[in-house]
Amino acid sequence: MNQPATPRKPHIIVADTMPERYARGWHVLDKASEITTKPRMFDVFGTRLAVYRGDKDGQVHILDAYCPHMGADLSKGYVKDDSLVCPFHAWSWGGDGICNDIPYAKKIPEKAVIKSWPVLEKNGLLFVWNDAENNPPIPEQEPERMEDYYSGEWTDWTMTQVPIENNCRELVDNMADLGHFGPVHYSRVKSFKNIQDGHRYIQVMEGGHEILEDGTTGMTTTAIYEGPAYMTTTMTGSLYGRPVTVHLLVSHYPVHMNKFLINFGVMMKKDPNLPDVVNRDMVDKYTRMSIDSFIQDVEIWDNKVRVGNPVLCDGDGPIHMLRKWYSQFYLNLADIPEDLVKHKEHVSL
Repeated sequence: MNQPATPRKPHIIVADTMPERYARGWHVLDKASEITTKPRMFDVFGTRLAVYRGDKDGQVHILDAYCPHMGADLSKGYVKDDSLVCPFHAWSWGGDGICNDIPYAKKIPEKAVIKSWPVLEKNGLLFVWNDAENNPPIPEQEPERMEDYYSGEWTDWTMTQVPIENNCRELVDNMADLGHFGPVHYSRVKSFKNIQDGHRYIQVMEGGHEILEDGTTGMTTTAIYEGPAYMTTTMTGSLYGRPVTVHLLVSHYPVHMNKFLINFGVMMKKDPNLPDVVNRDMVDKYTRMSIDSFIQDVEIWDNKVRVGNPVLCDGDGPIHMLRKWYSQFYLNLADIPEDLVKHKEHVSL
């Protein structure tokens, strides 16, 4: 007589703890050219920043947005020389965060100082450095210079911003998530490798894509995270029967713990045999195609839950390896284990 099968218990999803802390590293806010002497407001890292370009020095400055005098939003103020003037009482704040003028005061209070954030303009992008320990930027973690951007042989970034109602780790998971490329992106994956190396994490993939290539040449991609939030991908494929090479930007910043904004950008190598208008048409079309492909992830991110104990199978990529690597940016520098930063490779296909 057959014995009844032992009942199988359902797996209970556990969301790992998520203290309010934001990743240490460089985050892209926008294209650098979008920052002018008209102040802009950015909600990021659970706070608000005022971003402006000095009228004299031409440099971008990033300050805490709320004036410590009476709480006005400095991003609603105006730039005078290289300082930001509060719209409420006209207190003037230098790019270093120190109040340098109060029009009706005889003496400026010593406490009149707000946070000035580290800034980087590179590769046509504006970066801000975040660190919960308030340490200065780590020199070896500065994003590498993208020579293609400066060569004149490529188009400028075409940028789109996409808000996501979830924690930003859900985006980073994609680097190791081999299983989603077929069901979500209709991609044919032939080879798939992940590499962690210090503050960098690399995904190398070969295959094809029903949207982003026409089947004549196949597609290869190399995606690189430099730190927790700045990811660029180099892709080769075809468009209109012509080979194309593009750089994609998928860089995010957290608005708060359960919302982040993706800066999605496309640069394409120009075909010297085509007029500029045709090259521009090609990058515009490829951008639309890329967004059509990318947007397939958005609905999933907006509706999924955080799973700290995922049930994985042998066809999944190295999710745990990626998450451990990513966790280094949420730890104090002195507490980062060597295992999270040493060189590792994982070949899935």
